[in-house]
Amino acid sequence: MKRSYIDLDVSEIPVQFEIDLEQDNYTMGINYNETFDFYTVDLWDDEGSIIVLGEKVVLNRPLFESIVDERLPAPSIVPFDESGIATDVSKENFYKTVFLTIDDLSDDELDDVIEDDDNLGEWDD
Repeated sequence: MKRSYIDLDVSEIPVQFEIDLEQDNYTMGINYNETFDFYTVDLWDDEGSIIVLGEKVVLNRPLFESIVDERLPAPSIVPFDESGIATDVSKENFYKTVFLTIDDLSDDELDDVIEDDDNLGEWDD
C-alpha cells in the first residue's frame, strides 16, 4: 500500500481510539450498520467535544468533505481501494481492500501513484 492508512482491527468494531493527525489529537469512533451494510465515523477533539457523529464512509470520498469546521483534521481521510476492485465500502471489503487512508502524499508521490493506477489492468505481451 502506497498511502498511509489508519491502523484498525475491524473485528473490534464498534471501536473508539485516539489518533494523531498532523499536529492535532482526536478520538475517532468507527461503527457498522448491519441492516444497511455501511460504516460510519465519529470524531471528537482532544478535549472530548463532538466534531462529527455518524459520518457515512463512502468509497473515494473524503470524510467530512461537506462539513465546515476548523477543528476537522488535515490532511483528509479517504476510504480508498488501491487495488481498484471495490465499488463501495462494505463488510466484505472494509480493511481487506478498502482502507481509511490519510491523504498525505506529496505531489511527486501522487504522480507515481497516478502513473501506477494508469497501468492497472494492463497486460505484458
